[in-house]
Amino acid sequence: MRYRLTFVVGLAVGYVLGTKAGRERYEQLRKSAQQVAQNPAVRNTAESAAQQGRHFADKAYHVVSDKVGDRVPDSVAHRVRSLRERGTNGSGPDDWGTSNT
Repeated sequence: MRYRLTFVVGLAVGYVLGTKAGRERYEQLRKSAQQVAQNPAVRNTAESAAQQGRHFADKAYHVVSDKVGDRVPDSVAHRVRSLRERGTNGSGPDDWGTSNT
């Protein structure tokens, strides 16, 4: 019984000390991630990568639609149209303070 009590006390102390150190490390990582996300160079690079990705996706969409043509079911075509419309309308800032352009 004595060993069980010692084990439980050790487990509780380890948990308390571990969570305190874990919380500090979490806060440190969160602060670093926010600093990186707010860096203008990182924001510009992410913005240009997003624009380039949309450009290539648009080109791929046209190539695929030319090859597939009317063989796509209406439900899929409607879904793609609605996703494209939703993507162009939601150009506000996201959680990180960047714009979705």
